[in-house]
Amino acid sequence: MKLKQLEGLLGSLDQFENPKIELEQYPTGPHIASRLLYTAENSFGDVENKVVADFGCGCGTLGLAAALLGADHVIGLDIDTESLEIASSNADDLDLDMDFVHCDIKNLKWQDRIVDTVVMNPPFGTRRKGADMDFLFVALKVASNAVYSLHKTTTRDHVKRTALRDYNAVSAEVLCELRFDVPQLYKFHKKKEVDVAVDLWRFVPKKDGEKHL
Repeated sequence: MKLKQLEGLLGSLDQFENPKIELEQYPTGPHIASRLLYTAENSFGDVENKVVADFGCGCGTLGLAAALLGADHVIGLDIDTESLEIASSNADDLDLDMDFVHCDIKNLKWQDRIVDTVVMNPPFGTRRKGADMDFLFVALKVASNAVYSLHKTTTRDHVKRTALRDYNAVSAEVLCELRFDVPQLYKFHKKKEVDVAVDLWRFVPKKDGEKHL
């Protein structure tokens, strides 16, 4: 599937009807989502025939992109039931199989590395400090191949240092810097739209028994 075709399909998905600010719910735009998954597959082979988990899946954009690119099995996890309902409807509309789990990522108790690749657009941590790093900590514990994640560019040094030193990563690489469109969703938003600079990261988790390089 070509990048533009993937972006077009993702652009047809329904997004949050009643976004919850406490969960920092912002839709992952089709431009960023398509590039994240397209890069994961075409540069690294981390999607096709793999088990992919979408952490904090919201309305399912990243997970459904993985399914469109040939993932063997896709699991979307989110704490918000309304979002999961929209995501399930989006999967039906695209005639794609995707399983959904209602849970708090911080309490995820998956044993072994049953997931090859984790993709996520975690909360940026502006409402609850460290929320993005909570997601990354768990993702690096359950993924066997790689974790793809979006984080504010202003946190780049902190993200890299923490991932390598404390979170079981053997590598942490910024693949590119992107502009995340934040639309006017909440009452406190004064502008119609704001661009936030974000990094697209690829983290490789340390395998069991593997020494840190």
